Amino acid sequence: MSQDNIFREVDEELRSDRMRALWRRFAPYVIGAAIAVVALVAVNEGWTWYHSNNAAASSDELYKAFDLIEAGDLAGATTQLDAVIANGSGSYPVLAEFRKAGVLAREGKTAEAVAAYDSLANTQSDARLRELALVLAGTLLVDTGTLADVEARVGTIAADGNPLRNSAREALGLAQYKAGDLAAAQASFEAVVNDPYTNGTTRNRMGYYLGQLLAEGAPLDEEAAAEAEPEAVAPPAEAAPLAPEPAPAAQ
Repeated sequence: MSQDNIFREVDEELRSDRMRALWRRFAPYVIGAAIAVVALVAVNEGWTWYHSNNAAASSDELYKAFDLIEAGDLAGATTQLDAVIANGSGSYPVLAEFRKAGVLAREGKTAEAVAAYDSLANTQSDARLRELALVLAGTLLVDTGTLADVEARVGTIAADGNPLRNSAREALGLAQYKAGDLAAAQASFEAVVNDPYTNGTTRNRMGYYLGQLLAEGAPLDEEAAAEAEPEAVAPPAEAAPLAPEPAPAAQ
């Protein structure tokens, strides 16, 4: 093996380690935000259907599942969610399917979770629910899939005007970084920073990503640097090359 090939493999390994370090740090925020969207939809549905006896019962059953998930009883939660999916009324079975996919991901069954989200994306009539399923699937595939896998799910959602655009851009940027396309990753992260509707927490997180890219020699856009939180532009400690370590437990 030539020295060039050796150096290339080492560089790819270090990039992968840095990627895992960043993703371990921010994955809970990304996934948590997506789950919060599902929870908010559930609250809204609960209010809308409250006066229907069957729907009210479904709401109670769904929230029992949420409580079991909070308590860490994932097997019990899955059984409860299956009951809502089979017997629930209104939109509660759909919400239970979303939450069940999240439980699969939490159990480390990423492939099954992605398949569940893909199924939701292919069967829902509501465009926003389809897009939410695709973003959740794409986010999971940042770790386990390819750039093409992530692009196939979130590429069109990352467009201006889509309510989920910044979640899609973040997943896409992380996948581009993992694939070694630093210029594309920079463009995705800067699009989030430059979006006037981006909240402070997300903007600050983009600053860390851009700081990592800057540390690797990517030219940081001045406008994006000004928009990002000042302390976030400096590369975080996790940006340094790390020794390989076991993959973390799924969130």
